[in-house]
Amino acid sequence: MMQISDDRALAKQAYLAHLALLTVQILFGTLPVIGKTVLQKMPAISLVGIRVGVTAMALILIQRYRGNLKLTEKSDYLKLFLLSFFGVTFNQILFIGGLSLTKASNVSLLAATIPVFTFGISSLMGNEAFYKIKLIGILTAACGVLILINAHEVSFSSDTTIGDVMIILNSLSYGIYVAISKNVILRNGPIKSVTWLFIFASIFCVPTGMLQLFRTEISSVPFNLWILTLYIAIFATLVPYLLNAFALTKVNPSSVAVYIYLQPLIGFFSAVLILKEEITTSSLLAATLIMVGVFLTTKPHRNQLSSG
Repeated sequence: MMQISDDRALAKQAYLAHLALLTVQILFGTLPVIGKTVLQKMPAISLVGIRVGVTAMALILIQRYRGNLKLTEKSDYLKLFLLSFFGVTFNQILFIGGLSLTKASNVSLLAATIPVFTFGISSLMGNEAFYKIKLIGILTAACGVLILINAHEVSFSSDTTIGDVMIILNSLSYGIYVAISKNVILRNGPIKSVTWLFIFASIFCVPTGMLQLFRTEISSVPFNLWILTLYIAIFATLVPYLLNAFALTKVNPSSVAVYIYLQPLIGFFSAVLILKEEITTSSLLAATLIMVGVFLTTKPHRNQLSSG
């Protein structure tokens, strides 16, 4: 009876983790369109500074309400400081900077490389066993992403090259973060860990962003864009990071990363419902491949089940 109860508890935790990952992609999926709108009037580094600064302040308040900010081990401060570069500083600067230079469709395509980096790094470090079924899942989902983005007519013109490279480096940066952050998050908890990530990232991002913002004519930024900026900081940053950190403690790193494939899928159906775009055979095939890929990559291997 105790075993059944434990199994149910584990199943519930896994369900909540995957629900959290789905929510993360829905929230992150709104970022390219909203971000593009804000970047018409605001410098990229300023958006990064506001995004990181607001999120850091909100997290500090949340964590102080829950308890204290002290980490379990002194060495964790250095570890989270280093992780903040991969998970926040480099990630945010490269993503927002790349978004300002390239097309949103290119961003959607190149974001698909995150699970590839994560799975490769996790396997090389011995943090995750190399199972063929997971590799097949990642490749299947990647094929779906390629087919889906082709329907949106991706254009890799010379004007977008720098932005494209920045998004690829952003994917590598976040892949490293996902692959190596699990242990320190498990020791300190997701909220406290992510709080310190943003505190450390604020040291560079906030002063740099504010300096550039003061050089800009702030009065030229409409009120509605400030509202969208706060939305980006809270609903496209704070909430997803917390949910992602929680999920990292419940499932394997590549399972977390593979959900990135849902972003172009969410974008497609939003375009169909809101912009009345046509559903084609290729887009339906892409949707099927993406969902099959997510299933194969997140499905526990029999060796994982027997060892767990």
